[in-house]
Amino acid sequence: MKRPGKMLREVLSHLTKKPATKKYPAEPIKLPDGFRGRLRFYPEKCVGCKLCMKDCPANAITIEKVGDTFEAIVNLDRCIYCAQCVDSCNKKALEMTKQFELAQIDRRALKVKV
Repeated sequence: MKRPGKMLREVLSHLTKKPATKKYPAEPIKLPDGFRGRLRFYPEKCVGCKLCMKDCPANAITIEKVGDTFEAIVNLDRCIYCAQCVDSCNKKALEMTKQFELAQIDRRALKVKV
């Protein structure tokens, strides 16, 4: 156990140092380039090849035909944010955004059309 005098010196030395933690959520966090957050889908680019569905290791994405276009349904609770679907899309119809605050109270709200 440390002596009380030595402990007091340690406590006082930390009063002048900058804190090691971030002030999140009071201040926004600067995310690095290449951060993998929520998926964004561009239906006008999608040709319906479904390579993203086949390559998804978590089976989190489903592509459905709606009229003449396609629609992506993503289970955010299954998604592991690996961006494999983005890499396998030949037409660049999927991209990862920097949105990471995705918590929900109801699990059904995590199944979204992107």
